[in-house]
Amino acid sequence: MPRLFTGLEIPSDVGKALATLRGGLPGARWIDPDNYHVTLRFIGDVDDVVAHEIASMLGRVRRQAFELRIEDLKSFGGRKPRQIVATLGPAQALLELQAEHERLMQRVGLEPEGRKYTPHVSLARLRESSSRQVADYLAVRAPFRSPPFEVSRFVLFSSRASIGGGPYVVEAAYPLAA
Repeated sequence: MPRLFTGLEIPSDVGKALATLRGGLPGARWIDPDNYHVTLRFIGDVDDVVAHEIASMLGRVRRQAFELRIEDLKSFGGRKPRQIVATLGPAQALLELQAEHERLMQRVGLEPEGRKYTPHVSLARLRESSSRQVADYLAVRAPFRSPPFEVSRFVLFSSRASIGGGPYVVEAAYPLAA
């Protein structure tokens, strides 16, 4: 069974800039820059029939291309930080695309996503990094901003079960209208 999710790819120049942030945080497992992405909707492990149905439904999505930019760095997890992430600037088109993916996945029988959608790029997974170490790391590196980049497609990714995610494989790409 493939483990699937939909997402946006990060342009290589933005990925290279984000990769300069690697290091300097004890207990961090850094994500390989080739695996940087913005998740739209996690799907999970599904059988081939459902995977084909999802791929077909995604092909009917009609949206315009739009711009995004990395706006800042932060941690997820509160007092026990779990991740270092790059957050994205507000983009209504991104939120609408994600909401459409959510509706489509519910239509094929998946449970609704329980958490509020927070668009981000995961940079590191944290193990035993103290909140003080994370605060120090962010104080030196934040804010981080990228130039705007165009999002001209979304993709259906697959992954193997692994620690820390990746490698991710593009199973199908869906263009957005220019």
